[in-house]
Amino acid sequence: MEKILTTALCAVLLAACGGNDTDKIGNASTVFHMLGKNDRIEVEGFDDPDVQGVACYISYAKKGGLKETVNLEEDASDASVSCVQTAEVIRYKEAAVIKPRQVFKRGASVAFKSQQIIRYYDAKRKAFAYMVYSDKIIQGSPKNSLSALSCFGGKTADGREIAGLPNRRIFGACVVETAAVPAK
Repeated sequence: MEKILTTALCAVLLAACGGNDTDKIGNASTVFHMLGKNDRIEVEGFDDPDVQGVACYISYAKKGGLKETVNLEEDASDASVSCVQTAEVIRYKEAAVIKPRQVFKRGASVAFKSQQIIRYYDAKRKAFAYMVYSDKIIQGSPKNSLSALSCFGGKTADGREIAGLPNRRIFGACVVETAAVPAK
């Protein structure tokens, strides 16, 4: 009975590490292994779930060899993130992005290490910062990478309302849905 519970717990932990809606873009081999896959750098892309018109790309180190074959490898904490505008207009609800949010997570070891991307919103500058880092239950790593994206990309910062939609404003390349102002 104890073996069944342990197996079930491991399955739940492994399932919790996945769930990203990402696209594999490619990889580059870094270390040859006679048995198993080579060590490599993998590249994935994904769309920000709350910000239409923004995509992020993450590259990270992936260990190969026999340990990967039996799912016992622990990947390095090295990763990089870059986010870009992918549409003519970026659209988002300010209330949905005001608090930091995890927009990406992947397991980097059997169960105790993960790599994640947190999105931060700078309301004053109408900009987003995406930070990638690794953590462990006991001790994480200070290694990190940051990508920033501004609504203004060379456009003027006027904050004008969209006709007929008083709670939507244009800031550079962004259409921002703000909280409705209560009538006095």
